[in-house]
Amino acid sequence: MAIVAKLVKAPFFFIAVGSTANVGGAASAPVIASEFHPSLAPVGVLMAVLGYVLGTYGAYLCGIMMQAVAG
Repeated sequence: MAIVAKLVKAPFFFIAVGSTANVGGAASAPVIASEFHPSLAPVGVLMAVLGYVLGTYGAYLCGIMMQAVAG
């Protein structure tokens, strides 16, 4: 995650909140976001929920690809 963030020149805020959202989910991402600024707590919630949505569809697509390979 740090390598990709460095390549796209992402601010440290996105790295910290994204990493926390991956590990702790929607419960801990707003806490870290509000450490940067109290008004950023909703951004943490949105990042965590977006991670859930993308992860769900990504896992579904991965399952379809695994079924195609297994034949």
